Amino acid sequence: MRKEDSRIAELIAETLKAQADEIKEIAVLKKGMTNRSFLFTYHGIQYIMRIPGEGTGQLINRRQEYEVYEAIKGLGIGDDIFYFNYENGYKITEYMQNARTCNPNRAEDVQKCMKCLRRFHETGLEVKHVFDLYKQIEFYEELWKGEPSFYCDYKETKENVYLLKSYIEAQPRNWTLTHIDAVPDNFLFVDRGQEKEEIRLLDWEYAGMQDPHVDIAMFAIYAMYDRKQADDLIDAYFQEGCSCSERRKIYCYIAVCGLLWSNWCEYKRRLGVEFGEYSRRQYEYAKEYYQIMQQEFEKGV
Repeated sequence: MRKEDSRIAELIAETLKAQADEIKEIAVLKKGMTNRSFLFTYHGIQYIMRIPGEGTGQLINRRQEYEVYEAIKGLGIGDDIFYFNYENGYKITEYMQNARTCNPNRAEDVQKCMKCLRRFHETGLEVKHVFDLYKQIEFYEELWKGEPSFYCDYKETKENVYLLKSYIEAQPRNWTLTHIDAVPDNFLFVDRGQEKEEIRLLDWEYAGMQDPHVDIAMFAIYAMYDRKQADDLIDAYFQEGCSCSERRKIYCYIAVCGLLWSNWCEYKRRLGVEFGEYSRRQYEYAKEYYQIMQQEFEKGV
């Protein structure tokens, strides 16, 4: 066993109060933007262990995440929890065989994901905490410890994004548990055999009470959609048709969420973690969709 595998085996064994030699077939599953995940076998069953990444303790409230998992327990919506420690963020889930993530460039996948997402939103689940978009923008900026943004026009961009707040707050919003990180990588298509397929929504770290239409914006900006693709996504969610005001509200969310994740990326960059094109594109969404909203306002319709 490699030294790294041995270290991870010892960590998993300590977490499960097992012997290190009971932890077998360790493999790096993914190095995500927030966490590292390891696949392993324990007593003949495959599991995934999540280990929080650099600076994650500043970004995630694990007690709130635990509360979310308690709210969705037994509904077949998320991942199947085997172990969860809200003190250190370690989480172990059963590995789902014959599964794949959503392909955001495949229309059939996107249609199914939006149907799944809307079904979840309509359950009307509640938790005690809120994910406040504008407060999170400020929070991530505070983590820079007074250092300026990497973007020379950040101040202007932020002021413009804040101008959208009054429009958002004037729109009807159905407050409910919202995933917040409902991105293509977090939709898992699981083949259950006999042509049966189910979709699970993973990684509920950021989930909280919010307007569920925020999840549509989050999907779009993570997939790095252009405006036509974003409109197609909105139409996939609103099979009955989306009103002009609702579409504009989602445009606003794209701008706000773009700035939010741009600030998040700037914090991670200060820790030595780079996200390249993704980081730059999030900042561009903040600017682009503010301008789109300005054009929409000029129409006056």
